[in-house]
Amino acid sequence: MFADRVKIFCRAGRGGDGSSSMRREKFVPKGGPDGGDGGRGGSVWLVADASLNEFSHLMHRPHLRGTHGTHGGGRDCFGSSAEDLEVPVPVGTIVRDDQGVQLIDLVEAGQRFEAAKGGKGGLGNLNFVSATNQAPTECTPGELGEECDLDLELQLIADCGLVGLPNAGKSTFLAQATSADPRIADYPFTTLSPHLGVATLAGDRRIVVADIPGLIEGAADGAGLGHDFLRHVSRTRVLIHVVDLDPPGGNAAEAHRTILGELQAFDVELSNRPRILFLNKADLIPEDLRSAMVNELRMALGKAMETTVILGSSATGEGVGAVMEACWPLLQREPDQGWSVKTD
Repeated sequence: MFADRVKIFCRAGRGGDGSSSMRREKFVPKGGPDGGDGGRGGSVWLVADASLNEFSHLMHRPHLRGTHGTHGGGRDCFGSSAEDLEVPVPVGTIVRDDQGVQLIDLVEAGQRFEAAKGGKGGLGNLNFVSATNQAPTECTPGELGEECDLDLELQLIADCGLVGLPNAGKSTFLAQATSADPRIADYPFTTLSPHLGVATLAGDRRIVVADIPGLIEGAADGAGLGHDFLRHVSRTRVLIHVVDLDPPGGNAAEAHRTILGELQAFDVELSNRPRILFLNKADLIPEDLRSAMVNELRMALGKAMETTVILGSSATGEGVGAVMEACWPLLQREPDQGWSVKTD
């Protein structure tokens, strides 16, 4: 199961207690205080890791606990601070508290967030020496570490997002354009989770492509897994709209309107994002009929039709390279919104 949401509980380690100790040595009857401080408790950190693309590693380990600092000792012995607990999460993780307030958006590999801070170590009696008290016995306990409940949500970060109805051919397109290996079959809803791939163009240009599971009418209102899928489109800068040129039991214009309507209903900005229309499965249509079908579609859609329209076939690879080349100049014009897409 693709785990793109998870709830976790974080508890940092407590600090070690300070020590109350007096120096005891032969011939030193009044050696004074020598109790050391306790060590700091270990914090819990979330660290963005580019090698992860979901939260399955946290599904069965949602309780994250830091270790405690050690206690101080006599003879000026200070307790050791505990090592921090670093928990890897996918790049694109949004962290929210239990009230739904967003705390951070981890958009770059290596970016860190201190989810729970370790407790400070207690003070040894060495710290309480004063002009009026040369032999204090006072010391303090270590502080408790912070604890919190957090909601983690993944929103994939990609340059381009593939959108379309189920069985439009998006996964096959991704397999042709990149080295990704999504599940492919000739029936709807084969893809039940997003997939990422990297397309390499001439000149060592690279584009990260996300295959979003097929959308259905009502997806913006939560039909099927609409909300879960649509939010993964929100961070793509260019959309590749894959439409079956001659879908069984329907028509290409209606399929186009359905997807565009769902994008607009979920987020108006999504419907205004740069789009390329890929008319798929052209290999199943006689060549002498293709132009007429494209013109018919253009008349039916009018201004709603994308400026860039490419005819081809995911199965044969026809037109796939042209789509990726058409994406490149659009990506150079679109701001990256601070999202970091690294392919190395």
